[in-house]
Amino acid sequence: MLNTLRRRLVVSHALPLLLIIPLMGLALVYALETQVLLPNLSSELVGQASLVAEIASDHTDIWNDPSSAQALVARIGPRLKARLALLDSGGRLLASSDPADTLRLGKPLTPRDFALALSGQTSVHTDYSQSMGAEIANVLLPVAGPNKQVVGIIYLTHRLSNVYEWFLRLRYLTTGVLASGLLLGAILGWVLALNLERPLQHMTQVIHRFANGQPWIPVPEDQGPDEIRLLSQAFNTLVDRLHTLEQNRCQLLANLVHEVGRPIGALHSAIQALVGGADEEMALRRELLAGMDGQLASLRRLLDDLTRFYDEAEGALEIKRRPVALGDWLLHVLAPWKVTAQQKGLRWEANVGSELPILNIDPDRLGQALGNLLSNAIKYTPAGRTVSIAANVRDNTAQVQVCDTGVGITQEERARVFIPLYRGQTGRRFPQGMGLGLGIARDLIVAHGGRLDVDSTPGQGSCFTLSLPLG
Repeated sequence: MLNTLRRRLVVSHALPLLLIIPLMGLALVYALETQVLLPNLSSELVGQASLVAEIASDHTDIWNDPSSAQALVARIGPRLKARLALLDSGGRLLASSDPADTLRLGKPLTPRDFALALSGQTSVHTDYSQSMGAEIANVLLPVAGPNKQVVGIIYLTHRLSNVYEWFLRLRYLTTGVLASGLLLGAILGWVLALNLERPLQHMTQVIHRFANGQPWIPVPEDQGPDEIRLLSQAFNTLVDRLHTLEQNRCQLLANLVHEVGRPIGALHSAIQALVGGADEEMALRRELLAGMDGQLASLRRLLDDLTRFYDEAEGALEIKRRPVALGDWLLHVLAPWKVTAQQKGLRWEANVGSELPILNIDPDRLGQALGNLLSNAIKYTPAGRTVSIAANVRDNTAQVQVCDTGVGITQEERARVFIPLYRGQTGRRFPQGMGLGLGIARDLIVAHGGRLDVDSTPGQGSCFTLSLPLG
């Protein structure tokens, strides 16, 4: 029955009204009846009896003359809501405002607490009257004579049936108010449940569509309470990341096909040439073998990049630090790249200071990062232009700058060059490659507590700055 969020919310709003408020209403009505209305009625009867007693004190003859007593009752009785009766000290009924008591005049009438009234105390109590066939409220108020002796009793009785009818109407009114409150609470709960259920239903439908491979539609982030909005934002962010991962996966497969296909095609052509007789010429054979070795080296670099990328994804990137003299280490790392640059016809400029500090680094990992930067600089700098390297200490950090004079990087691409598998527009800086080199370089540098920044001007070249903290 309560298997939906809407029903549970409606019940959560209606149940307190259905259980707590009716109980409170009944308790309130009971308190009004017993603590307010009945005491007020008793106080009113006592006040009326006191008023009659004051009037009777001016007519002392009524306690000895029944006709005078009846005349007084006939004059005062119609102004009272209760039945008025006068009793003498012996308990005889002298006069009554109720015509039904005509036959009882002059006869003893000893109501409950009559003895208490004779002792000079006022009595207020409730009884069931057989003659009236209803509950009545009784007030007996003694009247003292000149010698302080009780000469008579003012006896007021009030039928409670009228009061109970008023109580019944009060109960009906209270029940109506409670029923209206219950209905209003159910309606309010229904509206709030719909307001909460609709965005959740919409999100559920979107999730099912997405799980079934249908086009994804973003979930609105401006519906429902704050928690639902935050959930919608988190869901949209998650789906965006899933889309990005899927795009990266497709891009990785495409890049692998392209990057592996080129060297394999070159190796296949060289092998076919050797099989066809090219191995008979020594110079041609050496040229083909050198080309094959270069293609295998390209595949090895590709495999290394993929291995590092996998290690980072698995969180297995380990840094083994040891003290390293930065100047000597740079000269050792730059030597093979200088030869590569000169073979391509580039001008090589290296400005490595003689007083560089000793850093606590992993030379192999940091050498991989610097090698990726140098490889890109050489690859994308046209022949005849310059690749420069500078190392110095500035602002309590050791900095290594790798600058080229190639095509440069646009402002739009600058923020994305470190994203794995990203390659720039065809014909610009990153037309080939897996798009892993710069991302791996940055992660290795960050793992050393440093950072990698890029500054570039399209058409003039780029400058990557590797910064490491001293100490």
